Amino acid sequence: MTIEVTSTSEEGYTTRSRVGEFELTVDATSEEGPEPNATLLADYASCFVPALRVGADKEGIEDLGRVDVDVEGDVDSEDDLTAIRFHLLVETELDDGQFDAIVDRAEDICHVHAALREELHADISGETGAF
Repeated sequence: MTIEVTSTSEEGYTTRSRVGEFELTVDATSEEGPEPNATLLADYASCFVPALRVGADKEGIEDLGRVDVDVEGDVDSEDDLTAIRFHLLVETELDDGQFDAIVDRAEDICHVHAALREELHADISGETGAF
């Protein structure tokens, strides 16, 4: 399978990308859309949540309910990401062993996690029974 994206920047620091039927605007100045690092963090979290749900299913937990991810990313003076942290809020009550097993599986399943260099893998904490 091949993923095709067409990205165009007519001027300045804004790029509009076509991904299938969708358009995504990314702006390095954060004026017309989120900046690239914020977009990467959102993409990572958006990949991790379905991976978490699949991991839960593989661990025999049918429904996690609502899942929120609070994401933080540290950048250096060059605006390069140096650290990523996820704090997960999961509606379903889980014990520590279940939570850790699901997170481990999600890390193995999430394609964005696999694509990032190891030092940028999210440091993950969480709360269950959160809602």
